[in-house]
Amino acid sequence: MFTGIVEEIGMVHALRRQKTAFAITIRARAILPETKVGDSIAVNGVCLTVSSINIEDFTADVMPETVHATNLTELHPNSPVNLERALVVGGRLGGHFVSGHIDGVGCVLSRTPRENAVVIRIGLKPSLLRYLVMKGSVAVDGTSLTIMDLDRESFSVSLIPHTRSLTILGDKMSGTKVNVECDLLGKYVEKFVSGPDATRSLNEKFLKSCGFS
Repeated sequence: MFTGIVEEIGMVHALRRQKTAFAITIRARAILPETKVGDSIAVNGVCLTVSSINIEDFTADVMPETVHATNLTELHPNSPVNLERALVVGGRLGGHFVSGHIDGVGCVLSRTPRENAVVIRIGLKPSLLRYLVMKGSVAVDGTSLTIMDLDRESFSVSLIPHTRSLTILGDKMSGTKVNVECDLLGKYVEKFVSGPDATRSLNEKFLKSCGFS
């Protein structure tokens, strides 16, 4: 589990590709001293397991399903990546709960400067947009952001100077693909109230039975 608060920008050092999978080696500094083999690190929002590590980089394996569902296939040596270690129990939760399991890949549609902020609009398929709400949370390339606007085909977020300087989102241009993870809460609520095992519907009658008026 992660928070969506990026700890540092790492740099892809090497990619060892197989037919439908690959191993990735990433150079980093801040996250390495307390990291060990078997730990989880979010790379552009994708939860990967450290398979080897030394004083200047770590390596992780990317399985076929991850290759298919994320934008990691577009990485190459010297690509910058957002890095975050797993959440420590008892630590501050500065963003929101992020699983590191990507729901889909979106595409940056526009980038608009607005005083001290930059607004980026991201196209996303409707089946995922249903889980986004105004002022709700979303993780884009592993960065916890607040949704400022959305329609049937896209959503927008505003990047403050701090976010632009400490993550790779500050360099995202139109046409760039980004990993998107929707807020876990919406998916669990949908499963509870309308999934195949649901026994109750979230309606006025149900809410009144629970004490709401």
